[in-house]
This record gives sequence, structure tokens and C-alpha cells, in this order.
Amino acid sequence: MVFLPALILPGCGTLPNDRGWGQDAFSTIDFDRVSRAAHDAFFSINTLAPLAGALAFSVDDFDERVSDWAVKHTPVFGSKDEAGDASNYLTTPLHVEVLITALATPSGDVPDEWMVSKFKGLGVELAAMGAARSTTNWLKGATDRTRPDKSSDVSFPSAHASSAFSFATLANRNIDSIGMPGTLKPAIKAGNLLFASGVAWARVEEQRHYPSDVLAGAALGHFLTAFIHDAFLSLPDDGDVDFTVFGVEGGAGVELSFRF
Repeated sequence: MVFLPALILPGCGTLPNDRGWGQDAFSTIDFDRVSRAAHDAFFSINTLAPLAGALAFSVDDFDERVSDWAVKHTPVFGSKDEAGDASNYLTTPLHVEVLITALATPSGDVPDEWMVSKFKGLGVELAAMGAARSTTNWLKGATDRTRPDKSSDVSFPSAHASSAFSFATLANRNIDSIGMPGTLKPAIKAGNLLFASGVAWARVEEQRHYPSDVLAGAALGHFLTAFIHDAFLSLPDDGDVDFTVFGVEGGAGVELSFRF
């Protein structure tokens, strides 16, 4: 598990706009914010990259060939059984980290207000996780794809990958609201994505999913979670760099923006 000793302290203080994390959750719906959140979540590199990968694997029999190779060689986890265990072991710390980081966000110094803000903020994050999970399950039934090991017809998309990237997205969003050394944030956030990627690949080595299944699950988990979090938690914009891709006539454009 990514060790976060600094986050065990209560999340006191406030955000840059002098509001507490979660304080404005489920407030009056700002349709401009909702629209912007949907746009940014879809055109995020964390949505588009795995989505493009899933489409690439659907060409010819590339999906099946990579799946067969992964199951035969199990290059990362060593065996199908070890891969199966890893897909569960790596998901748990990500799930726990969502709670730890949410509690560590600054939600004010007054106990009653702190509790209400945390309750509202966690409500948004639970809704985001629930949306990712329920949409994934609906798509499993709608697509009816047989797993590589022929055990069932619910292969696409991967629920493990969807959940893992949902958890990683929330934990990373929470970390953005926590004051800590600048060099530490990128390392922890990269570690969370690495854990989620490990969950996804483990499902391939276990012969439970094709690569396109886990890539689609990763894209879906990030998109829905980022959208709901950003649309309804109503946090102030931070000073991080934004990298988005958007469609234009005859191709695509890239937008690199800085918020101050």
C-alpha cells in the first residue's frame, strides 16, 4: 500500500477559497461546472489513452494473441493464481486510501461543520464509485462477451479495472486538496495509477479478461469518477497543469492550461 503517514492527521483548515472540502457538495447545481466537468473528464489523458488502447486491441486478433501470451508467460505475477490474488490485494489499499485522503482534506476547524462537510464530500465520492460500478455491470450484461477462460459471458469491461481506476482517481483528486510537499504529490499519485494498472494487468494474466476489457474498464472508471467528483463536489480550481485533448475538424487538438 502507498504509505501516507502525513495524512493520518485530521484534515483541519480550509481550501484556498476559505471553504472546507465537502462544504459545498450537492449545493445548487452549476450547469456550466457540470458541462466543464464532463468535457474535462472525457478528454483527460487518463480516459483517452486507455480508450484508444482498447480500440487498438480490437483490431484483428491482437486482443486474443496478447491474452494468450500473458497467460502462457505470466511475466509480471508469475502464475495465474498469483495474478488472481494480486488483483484483489492491490485493489484494497486503493479503496482504503480514498477514505484516508478524504478524511485528511481540509474541512474546517469546527467539529460539527467538519463532520457535515466530510459526510457530504464522501457522499459525492460514494456516488462516483457507485456510478462506475453500476455502469460497468450494465455494460457486462449488454455486451455479453465470453471471458478468455470461458467461465462466463461478462468479460467486457473489467469491473476490477473500473473500480481500481475509480479509487485511484478519487485518491488523487483528494491528494490535490491536501497540503504536502510538492515533490511528494506526484510520486503518490503515480503510485496509485501504478497500483490500478497492476490490478488491470493481473486480470489479464489470470485469464479473466482480454486487454481491451481492462483498458475499457480503466477509461470508464476514470471518466465517470472524475466527472461526478468535479461536477458535484464544487471544489475551487487548483493551480495544477491541465492537459486535455479535444476534437477539431479533420483531427484533434491539445490544450495545455495553467490555473492560478
